[in-house]
Amino acid sequence: MTYLAKPKLHHPTLPTNTLGYTRRDYEGKISTLCAGCGHDSISAAIIQACWEMDIEPHRVAKLSGIGCSSKTPDYFLGNSHGFNTVHGRMPSVLTGANLANRDLLYLGVSGDGDSASIGLGQFAHVMRRGVNMVYILENNGVYGLTKGQFSATADQGSKSKRGVVNSDAPVDTVSLALIMGASFVARGFSGDKKQLVPLIKAAIAHQGAAFIDVISPCVAFNNHAGSTKSYDYVRAHNEAVNRIDFITTRDPITVDYPEGEVVTVTQHDGTVLRLKKVNADYDATDKIGAMNFIQQHQAQGEVVTGLLYVNESSADMHTHLNTVDTPLNQLNATQLCPGSQALARVNAALR
Repeated sequence: MTYLAKPKLHHPTLPTNTLGYTRRDYEGKISTLCAGCGHDSISAAIIQACWEMDIEPHRVAKLSGIGCSSKTPDYFLGNSHGFNTVHGRMPSVLTGANLANRDLLYLGVSGDGDSASIGLGQFAHVMRRGVNMVYILENNGVYGLTKGQFSATADQGSKSKRGVVNSDAPVDTVSLALIMGASFVARGFSGDKKQLVPLIKAAIAHQGAAFIDVISPCVAFNNHAGSTKSYDYVRAHNEAVNRIDFITTRDPITVDYPEGEVVTVTQHDGTVLRLKKVNADYDATDKIGAMNFIQQHQAQGEVVTGLLYVNESSADMHTHLNTVDTPLNQLNATQLCPGSQALARVNAALR
């Protein structure tokens, strides 16, 4: 099979960010996923978020496991660092990389099979350790590479393309992330870029374990009547708790307007943003409230999207371990091995 290569030349009128990069500079290779796959929309949202945030591509490390979702890092940020791990083991490899070099921005991309089945234990521990990362789970409820079997996130009672009914209870990764200590938890929909891009930008800016579960319909095996991960079902049952926007740390833009009203704001790049205050009663800082809210709407068959929980005073793994500010991969042998006397003091403290 032959795939066309993307042209290297860019049109001179393409808009650039403050680094001088166009959106094309944040793209990767041509996708080999099925036409219409929700995963490609997530890749486009990541590209848009990184471009708008003026992120240098070489400062990003993207890691993944196995599955359709884990192929997607090849389709965005082609000039960044990348590592494709074995099935379900992305979190531990990312944790090691983060310990060695805390200066990079870490994007972990996984799927519902990769995270909620074979990698469930690793997913739980990377959340509780507070690894400074953005964990994006591209959730379609099926094993797309092996012809559409139910994954662990498939809702009980949902039907497969062949008409088989799932009898198993689902793993709700959003609730699990909350329980395990993630300090930023959100859910998005691949078909709602307007909501998804600000969520990704906010997760990137967050210090700590940021998790975004993105419902991403599989057009080949899970986009039919009876599926609760299809485009039609999510659009009909989507309960958006908030519509957020994210502004990077430049000169602050402040607005003050009443609930239910719309205000027009001119951003730093000259673009105009229209903000509307909705769902003022939802408190994204209330962890227990978020858990109850998710469960209540899940019992009603509704998919809750938006920023569900954020701990504004969170700390990451390096803070917990009290590591040095200098990345460990930049320390020399003397600094890493201070000698037998220092080792003896450490051993004595552990007795």
